[in-house]
Amino acid sequence: MVQRIVTGIGAGVVFAGLLWLGGWFYSLLLILMALIGFAEYVKMNGQAPGRWDVLAAFAAVVLLTLTRLPGDGDGHLPAFGTVVWILMFVLLSANVFSKNAVNLEHAGLLFLGAVYVGTGFHYMLATREMDHGIFWSAVTFVCIWTSDAGAYFVGKAIGRTKLWPAISPNKTVEGSLGGFALAIAAGLIFAWCRPDWLGWAQGAAIGAVAAVAGQLGDLIQSAYKRFRGVKDSGHLLPGHGGILDRTDSWLIVFPLVHLLSLLG
Repeated sequence: MVQRIVTGIGAGVVFAGLLWLGGWFYSLLLILMALIGFAEYVKMNGQAPGRWDVLAAFAAVVLLTLTRLPGDGDGHLPAFGTVVWILMFVLLSANVFSKNAVNLEHAGLLFLGAVYVGTGFHYMLATREMDHGIFWSAVTFVCIWTSDAGAYFVGKAIGRTKLWPAISPNKTVEGSLGGFALAIAAGLIFAWCRPDWLGWAQGAAIGAVAAVAGQLGDLIQSAYKRFRGVKDSGHLLPGHGGILDRTDSWLIVFPLVHLLSLLG
């Protein structure tokens, strides 16, 4: 437990500091996290990391994460959908050129993982680059973390009814509801602090989405790890597992709050 707390505080301070600095400090952090997270995904799926189609998927993760090129001013990368299509084309072509040594299952898994990881980190970066990006990033992250903490502590205190025992035996309905309520409360506190930027209904909506989608993101990762027979996605963070273990909620929540136009 001590190791878990020390690691969590240390990683949290570094992450918060680079989030505050923004710019390429934060961009490079997210790119690094995305690459490590995708490497964990590749390893969980038993893919050979040096294979050319896997390397192409790593390149796609970087392109999907970025919102602009270094030194490109306000210029932007090719359209997001264009990168996704090119990745699909490259991975399907790998079936042909490898004479099915790289099969459709390989291609599908790499495509799914690259879009999952790249899109999630892309929207984290896009949030920071908005007007008042620190505020919008803080609202979203705090609502996610409040939901996680609320679900854990409320579940420990009064949890009795299992939420989804076949996937995550320790999660409870009571904990889930506690996390939901506390995440909404966190969103409302941000609305109270800056009513000129964030309305009450909007703050509550961000909290609700962060709780529901965040807990679903956690269950998605739990289901996948159980399917692959692993406890953690990686071992980068002592006591916390890998990057995907720590960001499973983020990867779902950030794209969704953008798609629902809840930020800004």
